[in-house]
Amino acid sequence: MAGTWTRLTAKGETKDLDRITAVMSMVDNGLMIEDYSDLSTNGMYGELIDEKLLAADRTKVAVSCFLPEEKHPKDTLAFLRDRFAALGIPVTFEIEGLDEEDWAESWKQYYQPIPLGRVTIVPAWQSYTPAEGEVIVRMDPGMAFGTGTHETTRLVISLLEKHLTGGERVLDVGTGSGILSICARKLGAASCAAYDIDPVAVKVARDNCRENGCPEIEVGESDLLRGVSLAGGKFDLCLANIVAEILCRMAPDLGGYLTPHATVIVSGIVADKAPLVEDAMTAAGFTRIDELAERDWVALAYRKND
Repeated sequence: MAGTWTRLTAKGETKDLDRITAVMSMVDNGLMIEDYSDLSTNGMYGELIDEKLLAADRTKVAVSCFLPEEKHPKDTLAFLRDRFAALGIPVTFEIEGLDEEDWAESWKQYYQPIPLGRVTIVPAWQSYTPAEGEVIVRMDPGMAFGTGTHETTRLVISLLEKHLTGGERVLDVGTGSGILSICARKLGAASCAAYDIDPVAVKVARDNCRENGCPEIEVGESDLLRGVSLAGGKFDLCLANIVAEILCRMAPDLGGYLTPHATVIVSGIVADKAPLVEDAMTAAGFTRIDELAERDWVALAYRKND
């Protein structure tokens, strides 16, 4: 490989290999898979097999991708953690042979201010003077996905800026770092409720909301829509940056949480999975009103039909 690359490895159970591989392929298709479950010494060349391989745990697998220098390892790691958590797949990570805890500080070198229309995402540890009319969102993602560097986050923010008219009650499903709720509130949403299945993400999102002067954003733990509170009424706009399969699973129940003609912006969709989301949302009573794509990722905006 030419240039500088970072190896990111997800380790899990052999029974989950296909699903681990599918999630890792969202980052890159050039994967290295370590699976010793079928290793056998019954063949004539069995004596040539390295003893370390024979001693390997056959119930465990490792799937690695290699990130080019311009990629942001920290955001990619958080993106993967978010997806694995949403799918209920237990994994641990290593980065260039280091446990993810050892990555705690070195990733910051990759993170710079990111302009996204009116919004600019600024690292929490950097000083920054905004231009007139510029909306600043300061992010310290911790261990949760969402710093603005990943395509899926950028696509949602672009559609949010376009379709948020102001005064809406916003629901953010799978909030990660809380970045989308913070953007929505600063762009004029009347209120935001953000939920995530991962308690780490919930803590990070609360901290980020507070640091951005938005402590009023409601942040809670929920498996998709199950823990969403309607005490304050139904929602006018929903944001969900997850994965296609989870969006499809959520679609039939989504309408019950939304006001008539509400807007839904979904992302985390690999391009070839977009038709699955389109079919699920259409069947659930939504009409597509907008679409954005970047590289292999797609974000879609829908309007509730009634």
